[in-house]
Amino acid sequence: MTIFEKIVAGEIPCNKVLENDKFLAFHDINPKAPIHILIIPKKHFENIQEMDPNLMGEMLLFIQQVARLMGVDKSGYRLVTNCGENGGQEVMHLHFHLLGGAKLGWSDAVTNPQSTF
Repeated sequence: MTIFEKIVAGEIPCNKVLENDKFLAFHDINPKAPIHILIIPKKHFENIQEMDPNLMGEMLLFIQQVARLMGVDKSGYRLVTNCGENGGQEVMHLHFHLLGGAKLGWSDAVTNPQSTF
């Protein structure tokens, strides 16, 4: 069971931003930007390759709602998902990072993905 599955099950607390019956958004405990939200499906999918395409449309609407709630829908934000070990995925449960609240430099993210912006 991944840490995200434990969060969904209520075994580990999180700082929730938004939740519905299919998705959960919460603040990352190790933020890489002034706004760093993790967005996950409650149902386990290891990564984007396993995601149900029909459910992905609903997840996109949920992500847009999170961006509005965080006030970055107009100013802009970065949405990132990693797929598999070579793609940098650390938790094997599909999740998106919504990063915003500052001007994000692309070269910083590419050359030093651990950097803070």
